[in-house]
Amino acid sequence: MRKHYLIEVAQNDQLIVFCPPTFLKDKELSRIAFGSRSIEVDFIPHPDQNDRISISREIQKALHFPNFNTPLHVFFDNHSLIIGPLVGIFTAGFTTIPAEPIGERTVFFSKLLSVNKIVGAFPFIFGEQHIDWEQGIIEGYLFHNDAWETVEVPFPNVIYDRLPNRKSESNPILIKVRDRLQKEYHIPWYNPGFFNKLDIHERLIQDETVAKFLPETLPFTSFSSIETMLSTHGHVYIKPKNGSLGLGVHQLIYDKYSDDYYCRYQDENGVNRLRKFSSLERLMSNVFSNQSLEKMVVQQGINLLRRESRTIDFRVHTNKDDLGNWHVSAIAAKIAGPGSVTTHTRSGGEIKTIEEISPLEESTLHKERLSDAALLLSNSLDRHVEGIIGEIGFDLGIDRNGDVWLFEANSKPGRTIFSHPGLKDFDLLTRKLSIAFAVFLTEQSLLHPEEIFT
Repeated sequence: MRKHYLIEVAQNDQLIVFCPPTFLKDKELSRIAFGSRSIEVDFIPHPDQNDRISISREIQKALHFPNFNTPLHVFFDNHSLIIGPLVGIFTAGFTTIPAEPIGERTVFFSKLLSVNKIVGAFPFIFGEQHIDWEQGIIEGYLFHNDAWETVEVPFPNVIYDRLPNRKSESNPILIKVRDRLQKEYHIPWYNPGFFNKLDIHERLIQDETVAKFLPETLPFTSFSSIETMLSTHGHVYIKPKNGSLGLGVHQLIYDKYSDDYYCRYQDENGVNRLRKFSSLERLMSNVFSNQSLEKMVVQQGINLLRRESRTIDFRVHTNKDDLGNWHVSAIAAKIAGPGSVTTHTRSGGEIKTIEEISPLEESTLHKERLSDAALLLSNSLDRHVEGIIGEIGFDLGIDRNGDVWLFEANSKPGRTIFSHPGLKDFDLLTRKLSIAFAVFLTEQSLLHPEEIFT
């Protein structure tokens, strides 16, 4: 683990920084920086502490550094000592309620920000309305001592994109803010954009290291293409290209013995339905009469592992750490609800640990196969998708032969699996890593800016 240094504020107004003597052995330091703010100061070896940095009230005020005695990392750039990283978490959907500034997502954000001392970073939350472009400051939200506070901080070292949905992501005002912070202020921005199912499939299918994990997936073009896939695979899924939470997913099944077609889906009232039709044309005209099929993809059905006749798939989270390396940070099994087309909890699905669904030897094998696939897929997406990716949530399946299949990759994965008591430690790990990656990005932006901004 990289070393953290406690940042203390001394009750004086001198422009002097007391720092560990090792900082001054081979460096000529003349400035201290926090986020986008810096000030010229004198550096003096700390008389009795090697694990802390002491700044005055005057320096604190100039840097807009909140006085919370926070342990942080240090970075060196030319003659500057940079304390941080200052991590801006960009989102939308703010309220006027002090105790719930981000509405129903407030609890998640309070947990996310609570890893600051463990990670050695200074995360805060903000939206476009909190930026003062003229002064170069942001009125951000901090979670401190179990309460929300607003403080003025400089522009951050890096920005973590937590926009809640595709609607906010496509908002022209928010797009302009993102572009300006990236291009004018050269701030690394990670996890931008929601993935498009078909786009991701087309990128990954070109990569021979991961193509084997991909079920046949095509844009909807005609009934005949569905007919062909049904005759080959027995069942297919029709999904929205930009869907989430299992909404709008339909399973089509062809019974070659009776020559009947079945459609399993959840109707507008949230009821799981299974309907029978004598032809594919009748099925499509009845079930999809009010839907835009050109916005759909058709995906090969897989004969997955089952438990009590209910299909099982897996959510696998991967995160980059403070060295920029991918890790599998969580694995959970999801069991479909009775009669449900998906394993989502909103459709009656259940969350289990792998150990709960399989004997020890089998669960160990499942974990190895899922982890190996998730890391290969993470590295492939890293190579083939624009922008800086720091975390991914994969929906993976294992068929009856033990082969792994990718159904979806999510750039902003949901966190429903962490409601399971046996996954609490993984909940913490994913939050820690999502902020720790900002340490790596801050260092890279100083050492190798050409790799970050090109």
